[in-house]
Amino acid sequence: MVKEKEYLNFTLLNIGHAIHNADWNWSKVSSPFTRLYWVEDGAAKIILPGGIYNLVPNHLYLIPSFTLHSYVCDGYFSLYYIHIYEEQTETPSLVEQLNFPVEVEVTDTDVLLIKRLLKINPNRALKLYDPSLYDNSQTLLRNISENQQLPYYLIIETKGILQQLFSRFLKTAEMRLEITDNRLLRVLIYIRKNINKTITIGQLSGLCFLTDDHFIKLFKKEMKCTPIQYINQKKIERAQVMLIIDDLPIKEIAYNLAFNNISYFNKLFKSVTGVTPSEYKKPPYV
Repeated sequence: MVKEKEYLNFTLLNIGHAIHNADWNWSKVSSPFTRLYWVEDGAAKIILPGGIYNLVPNHLYLIPSFTLHSYVCDGYFSLYYIHIYEEQTETPSLVEQLNFPVEVEVTDTDVLLIKRLLKINPNRALKLYDPSLYDNSQTLLRNISENQQLPYYLIIETKGILQQLFSRFLKTAEMRLEITDNRLLRVLIYIRKNINKTITIGQLSGLCFLTDDHFIKLFKKEMKCTPIQYINQKKIERAQVMLIIDDLPIKEIAYNLAFNNISYFNKLFKSVTGVTPSEYKKPPYV
């Protein structure tokens, strides 16, 4: 169950309408922001870890941040796109805790909300579809900054619309993880606070007052992965954000996240995202 105190702190990056003609074909997409699409006409496909999904008119589609996927389009395709950034916090976000449906049928209210969102954010469309020209630190920071320049009532309305649209996928979402042990919650907060440091099993087991073996068993039971796998996943997600927002050299990012071996960092990054840090810095997708 989603707790009442949990909320979504969304920031709008882009919204616009696009018409493609067999030119929406990009591989190995993985971004630090969520994509939401309303398909108006035509057809295309999204290849996700869970399978291939046909994108058809009168439906909404959701691709959470850090989800590796590809696009295939061999004909006419008309859609509205919304890019949403959620700032990382010390506790697991709602997006991280749930498995969302990829597709929901669009309603008249959804259409009105999307068109209203576009109306109050008229200059947020992608000007060019070359990702190296928009999915970079300068553009992302500018988009985040533009939200802060809006009148406060429009900031609130924009966030409210994003939450309403996102809520359409919450109805049938399923818990990916539901942390029932407060000791483990302390561990997750510790990992996020210290993601730029070397984190050992001994440090984490000490927070729980458990032996290393008992801690690893508890972690795997609750999180469905090992502590090291989780730490590496969170470090690479932070690296993705740093590559885009901070625009730092790859070597500096690796060192900032306590990777002393650059080759290992590159290998781990590719195993998680499907591309190397260099390829991710100038991603071949839209």
